[in-house]
Amino acid sequence: MIARRPFLQLALGAATLPLAAFGARAESFPSRPVTIIVPFAAGGPTDVLARIIAEYMRGTLGHPVVIENITGASGTVAGLRASRAAPDGYTITIGHWGTHCLNGAIYQLQYDVREFEPLALIASGPQLVIGRPELPAKDLKGLIGWLKANGDKATAGTAGPGTGAHVAGVFFQQLTQTNFSFVPYRGAGPALNDLMASHIDIMFDQASNSLPQVKSGTVKAYAVTAPSRLATAPEIPTVDEAGLPGLYIAYWHGIWAPKGTPGEIVAVLSKAVMAALDEPAVGKRFAELGQGIPPPDKQGPASLRSHQAAEVEKWWPIVKSANIKPE
Repeated sequence: MIARRPFLQLALGAATLPLAAFGARAESFPSRPVTIIVPFAAGGPTDVLARIIAEYMRGTLGHPVVIENITGASGTVAGLRASRAAPDGYTITIGHWGTHCLNGAIYQLQYDVREFEPLALIASGPQLVIGRPELPAKDLKGLIGWLKANGDKATAGTAGPGTGAHVAGVFFQQLTQTNFSFVPYRGAGPALNDLMASHIDIMFDQASNSLPQVKSGTVKAYAVTAPSRLATAPEIPTVDEAGLPGLYIAYWHGIWAPKGTPGEIVAVLSKAVMAALDEPAVGKRFAELGQGIPPPDKQGPASLRSHQAAEVEKWWPIVKSANIKPE
Protein backbone atom coordinates (compact mmCIF):
# COMPACT_ATOMS: atom_id res chain seq x y z
CA MET A 1 0.00 0.00 0.00
CA ILE A 2 2.77 2.36 0.92
CA ALA A 3 4.60 1.71 -2.34
CA ARG A 4 1.52 2.56 -4.33
CA ARG A 5 0.82 5.90 -2.68
CA PRO A 6 3.16 8.02 -4.87
CA PHE A 7 1.54 6.52 -7.96
CA LEU A 8 -1.92 7.28 -6.58
CA GLN A 9 -0.94 10.84 -5.76
CA LEU A 10 0.52 11.26 -9.25
CA ALA A 11 -2.66 9.91 -10.83
CA LEU A 12 -4.87 12.22 -8.79
CA GLY A 13 -2.67 15.16 -9.64
CA ALA A 14 -2.85 14.34 -13.34
CA ALA A 15 -6.63 14.08 -13.13
CA THR A 16 -6.84 17.65 -11.84
CA LEU A 17 -4.66 19.06 -14.61
CA PRO A 18 -7.44 19.46 -17.21
CA LEU A 19 -9.64 21.27 -14.68
CA ALA A 20 -6.78 23.56 -13.67
CA ALA A 21 -5.91 24.21 -17.29
CA PHE A 22 -9.54 25.04 -18.05
CA GLY A 23 -9.66 27.44 -15.13
CA ALA A 24 -6.61 29.21 -16.46
CA ARG A 25 -8.19 29.48 -19.92
CA ALA A 26 -11.41 30.87 -18.47
CA GLU A 27 -9.50 33.47 -16.46
CA SER A 28 -7.61 34.63 -19.55
CA PHE A 29 -10.68 34.79 -21.78
CA PRO A 30 -10.74 36.48 -24.20
CA SER A 31 -7.25 36.52 -25.61
CA ARG A 32 -8.31 37.45 -29.15
CA PRO A 33 -11.26 39.05 -31.00
CA VAL A 34 -14.80 37.76 -30.51
CA THR A 35 -17.13 37.38 -33.51
CA ILE A 36 -20.87 38.09 -33.44
CA ILE A 37 -22.77 36.30 -36.20
CA VAL A 38 -25.60 38.46 -37.53
CA PRO A 39 -28.21 36.46 -39.46
CA PHE A 40 -29.18 39.33 -41.74
CA ALA A 41 -27.59 41.80 -44.12
CA ALA A 42 -25.56 44.80 -43.01
CA GLY A 43 -27.66 47.89 -42.32
CA GLY A 44 -30.78 46.08 -41.16
CA PRO A 45 -32.29 46.51 -37.66
CA THR A 46 -30.55 43.45 -36.16
CA ASP A 47 -27.20 44.37 -37.68
CA VAL A 48 -27.43 47.91 -36.31
CA LEU A 49 -28.16 46.65 -32.79
CA ALA A 50 -25.25 44.22 -33.00
CA ARG A 51 -22.81 46.92 -34.05
CA ILE A 52 -23.91 49.23 -31.24
CA ILE A 53 -23.42 46.47 -28.67
CA ALA A 54 -20.11 45.33 -30.18
CA GLU A 55 -18.69 48.82 -29.96
CA TYR A 56 -19.14 48.90 -26.19
CA MET A 57 -18.34 45.23 -25.50
CA ARG A 58 -14.84 45.90 -26.78
CA GLY A 59 -14.09 48.15 -23.82
CA THR A 60 -15.08 45.48 -21.31
CA LEU A 61 -13.43 42.53 -23.04
CA GLY A 62 -10.26 44.35 -24.06
CA HIS A 63 -10.40 42.91 -27.58
CA PRO A 64 -12.29 43.81 -30.78
CA VAL A 65 -15.76 42.38 -31.34
CA VAL A 66 -16.18 41.64 -35.04
CA ILE A 67 -19.47 41.45 -36.94
CA GLU A 68 -19.99 38.62 -39.44
CA ASN A 69 -23.13 38.90 -41.58
CA ILE A 70 -24.45 35.51 -42.75
CA THR A 71 -27.72 35.76 -44.66
CA GLY A 72 -30.20 33.29 -46.04
CA ALA A 73 -33.41 31.37 -45.24
CA SER A 74 -34.73 33.76 -42.59
CA GLY A 75 -31.61 33.42 -40.46
CA THR A 76 -31.37 29.62 -40.50
CA VAL A 77 -28.09 29.60 -42.44
CA ALA A 78 -26.51 31.72 -39.72
CA GLY A 79 -28.18 29.60 -37.05
CA LEU A 80 -26.56 26.45 -38.40
CA ARG A 81 -23.18 28.17 -38.59
CA ALA A 82 -23.51 29.39 -35.00
CA SER A 83 -24.65 26.00 -33.74
CA ARG A 84 -21.54 24.36 -35.23
CA ALA A 85 -19.07 26.95 -33.95
CA ALA A 86 -16.59 25.89 -31.30
CA PRO A 87 -18.11 26.43 -27.83
CA ASP A 88 -15.18 28.52 -26.66
CA GLY A 89 -16.81 31.96 -26.51
CA TYR A 90 -15.08 33.36 -29.58
CA THR A 91 -18.14 32.97 -31.81
CA ILE A 92 -21.54 34.12 -30.57
CA THR A 93 -24.72 35.15 -32.34
CA ILE A 94 -27.45 37.73 -32.14
CA GLY A 95 -31.01 36.82 -33.05
CA HIS A 96 -34.62 37.68 -32.42
CA TRP A 97 -38.23 36.48 -32.20
CA GLY A 98 -38.04 35.13 -35.74
CA THR A 99 -34.66 33.40 -35.68
CA HIS A 100 -34.80 31.93 -32.17
CA CYS A 101 -38.51 31.23 -31.87
CA LEU A 102 -40.57 31.14 -35.08
CA ASN A 103 -37.94 29.36 -37.19
CA GLY A 104 -38.10 26.36 -34.89
CA ALA A 105 -41.75 25.80 -35.82
CA ILE A 106 -41.42 26.62 -39.52
CA TYR A 107 -38.22 24.95 -40.70
CA GLN A 108 -36.82 21.43 -40.47
CA LEU A 109 -33.64 22.59 -38.75
CA GLN A 110 -30.40 20.72 -38.16
CA TYR A 111 -30.17 22.43 -34.78
CA ASP A 112 -32.54 23.33 -31.95
CA VAL A 113 -33.19 27.04 -31.47
CA ARG A 114 -33.68 26.36 -27.74
CA GLU A 115 -30.27 24.75 -27.15
CA PHE A 116 -27.99 27.77 -27.54
CA GLU A 117 -26.43 29.13 -24.35
CA PRO A 118 -28.23 32.41 -23.55
CA LEU A 119 -26.07 35.44 -22.77
CA ALA A 120 -28.49 38.37 -22.53
CA LEU A 121 -31.90 39.69 -23.56
CA ILE A 122 -30.93 43.02 -25.06
CA ALA A 123 -34.00 44.75 -26.50
CA SER A 124 -37.64 44.55 -27.47
CA GLY A 125 -39.47 46.55 -30.10
CA PRO A 126 -43.17 46.21 -30.93
CA GLN A 127 -44.81 46.13 -34.32
CA LEU A 128 -47.18 48.66 -35.77
CA VAL A 129 -50.45 47.86 -37.48
CA ILE A 130 -50.24 50.14 -40.52
CA GLY A 131 -52.29 50.74 -43.65
CA ARG A 132 -52.05 52.42 -47.04
CA PRO A 133 -52.59 56.19 -46.96
CA GLU A 134 -56.01 56.11 -48.69
CA LEU A 135 -57.50 53.34 -46.56
CA PRO A 136 -60.94 54.57 -45.40
CA ALA A 137 -60.71 53.13 -41.87
CA LYS A 138 -59.89 55.82 -39.31
CA ASP A 139 -59.05 53.57 -36.33
CA LEU A 140 -58.34 49.93 -35.52
CA LYS A 141 -62.00 49.01 -34.98
CA GLY A 142 -62.81 50.60 -38.31
CA LEU A 143 -59.97 48.68 -39.94
CA ILE A 144 -61.29 45.38 -38.58
CA GLY A 145 -64.74 46.23 -39.92
CA TRP A 146 -63.30 47.15 -43.32
CA LEU A 147 -61.35 43.90 -43.49
CA LYS A 148 -64.44 41.86 -42.67
CA ALA A 149 -66.35 43.63 -45.43
CA ASN A 150 -63.51 43.36 -47.95
CA GLY A 151 -61.83 40.09 -47.04
CA ASP A 152 -62.08 38.77 -50.59
CA LYS A 153 -59.84 41.52 -51.92
CA ALA A 154 -57.91 42.88 -48.91
CA THR A 155 -54.16 42.22 -48.87
CA ALA A 156 -51.38 42.31 -46.28
CA GLY A 157 -47.72 42.59 -47.21
CA THR A 158 -45.11 40.36 -45.61
CA ALA A 159 -41.37 39.76 -45.89
CA GLY A 160 -42.14 36.17 -46.87
CA PRO A 161 -43.85 33.09 -45.43
CA GLY A 162 -43.10 32.55 -41.78
CA THR A 163 -41.61 35.98 -41.18
CA GLY A 164 -42.72 38.14 -38.29
CA ALA A 165 -45.07 40.19 -40.46
CA HIS A 166 -46.74 37.02 -41.71
CA VAL A 167 -47.11 35.34 -38.31
CA ALA A 168 -48.40 38.60 -36.80
CA GLY A 169 -51.01 38.78 -39.55
CA VAL A 170 -52.11 35.21 -38.84
CA PHE A 171 -52.42 36.03 -35.12
CA PHE A 172 -54.44 39.15 -36.00
CA GLN A 173 -56.77 37.05 -38.18
CA GLN A 174 -57.33 34.57 -35.37
CA LEU A 175 -58.18 37.29 -32.84
CA THR A 176 -60.43 39.29 -35.16
CA GLN A 177 -61.96 36.49 -37.25
CA THR A 178 -60.97 38.29 -40.42
CA ASN A 179 -59.72 36.76 -43.63
CA PHE A 180 -57.41 38.49 -46.09
CA SER A 181 -54.64 37.48 -48.46
CA PHE A 182 -50.92 37.67 -47.73
CA VAL A 183 -48.56 39.03 -50.38
CA PRO A 184 -44.95 37.91 -49.86
CA TYR A 185 -42.01 40.18 -50.70
CA ARG A 186 -38.25 39.71 -50.55
CA GLY A 187 -38.11 41.88 -47.46
CA ALA A 188 -39.96 44.38 -45.31
CA GLY A 189 -38.55 47.29 -47.32
CA PRO A 190 -40.17 46.36 -50.65
CA ALA A 191 -43.43 45.53 -48.89
CA LEU A 192 -43.46 48.91 -47.17
CA ASN A 193 -42.80 50.65 -50.49
CA ASP A 194 -45.81 48.94 -52.03
CA LEU A 195 -47.94 49.88 -49.03
CA MET A 196 -47.02 53.53 -49.49
CA ALA A 197 -47.91 53.19 -53.18
CA SER A 198 -51.28 51.62 -52.19
CA HIS A 199 -50.57 48.35 -54.01
CA ILE A 200 -51.40 46.48 -50.78
CA ASP A 201 -53.73 47.44 -47.94
CA ILE A 202 -52.10 46.70 -44.59
CA MET A 203 -48.91 45.49 -42.98
CA PHE A 204 -47.62 44.41 -39.58
CA ASP A 205 -44.18 45.95 -39.42
CA GLN A 206 -41.43 46.60 -36.91
CA ALA A 207 -41.91 50.06 -35.45
CA SER A 208 -38.23 50.79 -36.03
CA ASN A 209 -38.76 50.22 -39.75
CA SER A 210 -41.98 52.11 -40.42
CA LEU A 211 -42.02 54.99 -37.91
CA PRO A 212 -40.41 57.42 -40.38
CA GLN A 213 -43.21 56.74 -42.87
CA VAL A 214 -45.85 57.14 -40.17
CA LYS A 215 -44.31 60.46 -39.15
CA SER A 216 -44.27 61.66 -42.76
CA GLY A 217 -47.88 60.62 -43.34
CA THR A 218 -47.13 58.19 -46.17
CA VAL A 219 -48.78 55.32 -44.22
CA LYS A 220 -51.48 55.20 -41.56
CA ALA A 221 -50.72 53.82 -38.11
CA TYR A 222 -53.62 52.14 -36.30
CA ALA A 223 -51.97 50.70 -33.19
CA VAL A 224 -48.76 49.58 -31.54
CA THR A 225 -48.68 45.90 -30.55
CA ALA A 226 -47.63 46.49 -26.95
CA PRO A 227 -49.29 47.27 -23.62
CA SER A 228 -47.75 50.75 -23.54
CA ARG A 229 -47.29 53.52 -26.10
CA LEU A 230 -43.99 54.25 -27.82
CA ALA A 231 -42.03 57.09 -26.27
CA THR A 232 -40.98 58.15 -29.76
CA ALA A 233 -44.56 58.10 -31.09
CA PRO A 234 -46.94 58.68 -28.15
CA GLU A 235 -49.78 59.62 -30.51
CA ILE A 236 -50.20 56.00 -31.66
CA PRO A 237 -52.61 54.07 -29.38
CA THR A 238 -51.86 50.63 -28.01
CA VAL A 239 -53.87 47.65 -29.21
CA ASP A 240 -55.60 47.62 -25.81
CA GLU A 241 -56.67 51.23 -26.20
CA ALA A 242 -57.66 50.70 -29.84
CA GLY A 243 -60.01 47.83 -29.03
CA LEU A 244 -57.97 44.67 -29.62
CA PRO A 245 -56.50 43.71 -26.23
CA GLY A 246 -53.86 41.01 -26.20
CA LEU A 247 -52.41 41.54 -29.68
CA TYR A 248 -48.93 41.74 -28.20
CA ILE A 249 -46.16 41.16 -30.72
CA ALA A 250 -42.56 42.19 -30.13
CA TYR A 251 -39.34 41.72 -32.02
CA TRP A 252 -37.20 40.96 -28.99
CA HIS A 253 -33.47 40.49 -29.53
CA GLY A 254 -31.02 38.34 -27.62
CA ILE A 255 -27.42 37.16 -27.82
CA TRP A 256 -26.41 33.50 -27.52
CA ALA A 257 -23.29 31.33 -27.49
CA PRO A 258 -23.06 27.79 -28.94
CA LYS A 259 -24.36 24.91 -26.84
CA GLY A 260 -21.73 23.66 -24.41
CA THR A 261 -19.91 26.97 -23.90
CA PRO A 262 -18.47 26.83 -20.35
CA GLY A 263 -20.36 28.71 -17.68
CA GLU A 264 -17.34 30.84 -16.76
CA ILE A 265 -17.06 32.11 -20.33
CA VAL A 266 -20.82 32.66 -20.59
CA ALA A 267 -20.56 34.81 -17.46
CA VAL A 268 -17.75 36.94 -18.96
CA LEU A 269 -19.66 37.52 -22.20
CA SER A 270 -22.95 38.19 -20.43
CA LYS A 271 -21.28 40.77 -18.20
CA ALA A 272 -19.82 42.51 -21.26
CA VAL A 273 -23.19 42.67 -23.01
CA MET A 274 -24.99 43.95 -19.92
CA ALA A 275 -22.28 46.56 -19.33
CA ALA A 276 -22.90 47.81 -22.86
CA LEU A 277 -26.65 48.00 -22.23
CA ASP A 278 -25.96 50.10 -19.14
CA GLU A 279 -24.26 52.81 -21.22
CA PRO A 280 -26.51 55.91 -21.57
CA ALA A 281 -25.42 56.33 -25.19
CA VAL A 282 -26.59 52.79 -25.99
CA GLY A 283 -29.97 53.44 -24.37
CA LYS A 284 -30.36 56.63 -26.40
CA ARG A 285 -29.49 54.94 -29.69
CA PHE A 286 -31.77 51.98 -29.00
CA ALA A 287 -34.66 54.33 -28.17
CA GLU A 288 -34.15 56.14 -31.46
CA LEU A 289 -34.58 52.76 -33.16
CA GLY A 290 -37.82 52.07 -31.31
CA GLN A 291 -36.14 49.46 -29.08
CA GLY A 292 -36.64 49.26 -25.33
CA ILE A 293 -33.88 47.80 -23.14
CA PRO A 294 -35.08 45.47 -20.37
CA PRO A 295 -34.24 46.43 -16.77
CA PRO A 296 -30.94 44.91 -15.54
CA ASP A 297 -32.67 42.13 -13.59
CA LYS A 298 -34.42 41.01 -16.79
CA GLN A 299 -31.36 40.94 -19.04
CA GLY A 300 -29.22 38.00 -17.90
CA PRO A 301 -28.97 34.43 -19.22
CA ALA A 302 -31.79 33.09 -17.05
CA SER A 303 -34.12 35.87 -18.19
CA LEU A 304 -33.38 35.25 -21.86
CA ARG A 305 -33.88 31.51 -21.43
CA SER A 306 -37.27 31.91 -19.71
CA HIS A 307 -38.43 34.59 -22.16
CA GLN A 308 -37.53 32.45 -25.16
CA ALA A 309 -39.29 29.44 -23.64
CA ALA A 310 -42.45 31.48 -23.05
CA GLU A 311 -42.41 32.77 -26.63
CA VAL A 312 -41.96 29.26 -28.03
CA GLU A 313 -44.92 28.09 -25.94
CA LYS A 314 -47.06 30.95 -27.26
CA TRP A 315 -46.09 31.09 -30.93
CA TRP A 316 -45.32 27.54 -32.03
CA PRO A 317 -48.97 26.41 -31.75
CA ILE A 318 -50.08 29.48 -33.72
CA VAL A 319 -47.57 28.79 -36.49
CA LYS A 320 -48.35 25.09 -36.65
CA SER A 321 -52.14 25.53 -36.58
CA ALA A 322 -51.83 27.87 -39.56
CA ASN A 323 -49.61 25.32 -41.35
CA ILE A 324 -47.06 28.00 -42.19
CA LYS A 325 -44.32 26.61 -44.39
CA PRO A 326 -41.18 28.20 -45.89
CA GLU A 327 -41.02 28.81 -49.60
